[in-house]
Amino acid sequence: MGKKILAVLCTAAMLLSLSACSGSENSTTSGTSTEQEASSAAENSAAASEAESPEEEEYTPYVLDGDITPNMISKSRLNEGNKVRLANVIKKLQAGEEVTVGFIGGSITQGTSAGDQLCYAKLTADWLASTYSTAKVNYINAGIGATGSYIGVHRVTEQLLTQNPDLVFVEFSVNDTYANTERDKEAYDSLLRTIWQYETSPAIITLVTTQEDGTSMQQVHSEVALHYDIPMISYHDAILDVIDHGDIKWKDISDDNIHPNVPGHKIVSQLLQSYISDVAADLDNISGEESDFSTPATNAGFVGGKLLGADDIEPTETTGKVVVRAEAGYGGFNGVTMCVFEEGGTSVTYNVEAKSIGLLYGMSIANGGLADIYIDDEYITTINSDFTGGWGNYVECAHLKTFDQTGNHIVKIDVRENTNGGKNFIISSLAVS
Repeated sequence: MGKKILAVLCTAAMLLSLSACSGSENSTTSGTSTEQEASSAAENSAAASEAESPEEEEYTPYVLDGDITPNMISKSRLNEGNKVRLANVIKKLQAGEEVTVGFIGGSITQGTSAGDQLCYAKLTADWLASTYSTAKVNYINAGIGATGSYIGVHRVTEQLLTQNPDLVFVEFSVNDTYANTERDKEAYDSLLRTIWQYETSPAIITLVTTQEDGTSMQQVHSEVALHYDIPMISYHDAILDVIDHGDIKWKDISDDNIHPNVPGHKIVSQLLQSYISDVAADLDNISGEESDFSTPATNAGFVGGKLLGADDIEPTETTGKVVVRAEAGYGGFNGVTMCVFEEGGTSVTYNVEAKSIGLLYGMSIANGGLADIYIDDEYITTINSDFTGGWGNYVECAHLKTFDQTGNHIVKIDVRENTNGGKNFIISSLAVS
């Protein structure tokens, strides 16, 4: 209705303008008459516009665990995006070829509250396999709980891209935070660029999820997606709208304040299925150039990042009690270096070649200690790994320093006791790019 009203007002304004320039001797009479004519013309124009254009589609309430509604689909299309690469993937599926579909994200992508078989990622891959039954659909789930785009860009190559995906879904909107807006925006940008530039030329669909109160990095992530005109599907907008309409309550689609449950994951998958189906139905009209990634949306300093864990890098020097456990998993990652503070000092030193350096470390619900971080003998920061009373152990990240160019650097991690007595500091890996 907004455009219709604007058109009506413009019509009236044009008529008044013509009257003002007419030069009539009886300006008062002429002006009044013209205003009446303008009002009548506006009413007629509005009536004609209503007759010519159908009313907006009537709102259809969503029924829990049923099919998504047209309004939910419309709300979810935050950006339809450039569809050229996705169209190529669909053509491969239609031709019965082998297609690899990958998902990277946090605990929602991993399947928390829904499980391996009923999470949105598996549901979407299974739908593709059943819809294009002559094709072979390979499925990769690279979701790891409590990880955001910064960790994501440093693990995406090894954990996903080396399996040569044709299509990648990216979901980090409730793991990235406004506390680290610039870092996470740059990491998200770097992640999309790393995926896009991979040798298999994968298509990308970005996904926005939400916390119960609406907290999400949708605004920040959408700035990057729009910069490249990448498709972005917003579960955030779709689900909060039906809740606002009173169709369902948050507890119907989530068992906590973040993670979709089984019905919630079904909705996420249906939104993705709907978008892919609409692209498939319009294949004949999709052509031209792919998205333009020639200019980064940010500095994009983490492109091609990688993780150097216990299996990949050995300390050049250690003091005190340092135990390398290459086969031990922690927070979804294999291999940790456990440092335990002892009187006289405990430290680990690494030599790395990098332009950008970060650290993945364990947040511990028991006995977490402190670590002073130095690069090339320069004090960078102190990290507190104490998570007493938290929901569980997990891997956190800290970006340490970015240099003007790639070079050799010495990273020293000096462990000390926490004020509450915690003495352990767990090194998961160095994040370098």
